[in-house]
Amino acid sequence: MSQDNSTATAQGTSHIIIGAGPAGVVAAETIRKLDKDAIITVIGDEPEAPYSRMAIPYYLEENIEAEGTHLRKTDNHYENLDIQVINDLVKTVDTDNKQVETTDGLTLDYDKLLIATGSHPLTPPIPGIDNPKVGNCWDLADSRKIIEHVKPGSTVVQIGAGFIGCIILEALVKRGANLTVVEMDNRMVPRMLDEQCGGMLKSWCESKGVTVLTETQVQRIEDSGEQVKVHLSKGEPIVADFVISATGVASNTEFLKDSKIDIDQGILVNHNLQTNIPDVYAAGDVAQGIDFSTGSYTVHAIQPTAADHGTVTGKNMVKDNSSFYKGSLEMNILSTLDLISTSYGTWEGVEGGEHSELVDPERYRYIRLQFKDDILVGANTLGITQNIGSLRGLIQSKSKLGVWKERLMENPLNFMDAYVSITGNHS
Repeated sequence: MSQDNSTATAQGTSHIIIGAGPAGVVAAETIRKLDKDAIITVIGDEPEAPYSRMAIPYYLEENIEAEGTHLRKTDNHYENLDIQVINDLVKTVDTDNKQVETTDGLTLDYDKLLIATGSHPLTPPIPGIDNPKVGNCWDLADSRKIIEHVKPGSTVVQIGAGFIGCIILEALVKRGANLTVVEMDNRMVPRMLDEQCGGMLKSWCESKGVTVLTETQVQRIEDSGEQVKVHLSKGEPIVADFVISATGVASNTEFLKDSKIDIDQGILVNHNLQTNIPDVYAAGDVAQGIDFSTGSYTVHAIQPTAADHGTVTGKNMVKDNSSFYKGSLEMNILSTLDLISTSYGTWEGVEGGEHSELVDPERYRYIRLQFKDDILVGANTLGITQNIGSLRGLIQSKSKLGVWKERLMENPLNFMDAYVSITGNHS
């Protein structure tokens, strides 16, 4: 079955958006604001209304219903904006003929195409990982499976203590699970927190009753009837009611293998978030764009970046690349059992750079600032929330610190005063 959405029709320019997450929804809404005659089609591969993965922990805690995860709560939101939302899976993109084909047999013509297909959870090569008592926590279907299996008092093993793992961790504890987290690295959230900060977060979780096994791997998962036995690289096996795999994600690009679109870790995009193919854009977790701090090409899989990408691509699809994107700042803000940790910019530091640090293990407070000459380029914090946005502001401004460099070296908690003095703004 073929559906012609081309400009040959009287309605207007055809915009197809593959992906119904934050990037795709924001792009569709931006296009509609700028072009009342545009034909806008959003194709999502889940049997749900467009929703936010960041709301899934609240659903797991049963604080909200599934509808509470929806990106837009107003009845008939998309219909009122004349945005067509299709639940289907795109299997191929033909950039020569400007068409997409779905698994349900639809062939759709486009004038402008946005790929915002997000990412998927990686499956570690562990024998027994396909056991039905093992699952991910990535979408609403995964969440329903967890709610079914994890009750108060259930013994749960979570593989991975990265960003996603720590978000899930909090929800599992609030569900009353007896939780053991297994992490192969030497600390929690190793791609976000330095060794000191990640170690303090581990201590915090242990103080709340969570067992955290770092420098440990799951070797195999053995079925034992109503439970499973999780064998580790060291220590005794753990008999568990359920196992959750949270070992990282990868961009959804497999369907593009014959599309002629340049792909590395994600879809490579320029400062307009356009691919190497004219009229084809990418946004969100699937886009590998320019890093604000380093100038290299990276995937920043966080919702604020996805929303920013949606706005920029929406404008550029309507107004011929009029919006220039400076690049994504690496930025993570994580709440783990009510303890806030953050990372900004080049938080690991730069070659030849300097850093200042304040450590208060008893109060679970930590801050480490990274400098290149007299410019703040990165930061890690734990347990510090007041005016924390000013750190992002200082890093993004790339302002020379002047006398504030020495003051921040002496006391990194002076970052708000430095921000106000240098930028004249208040965070």
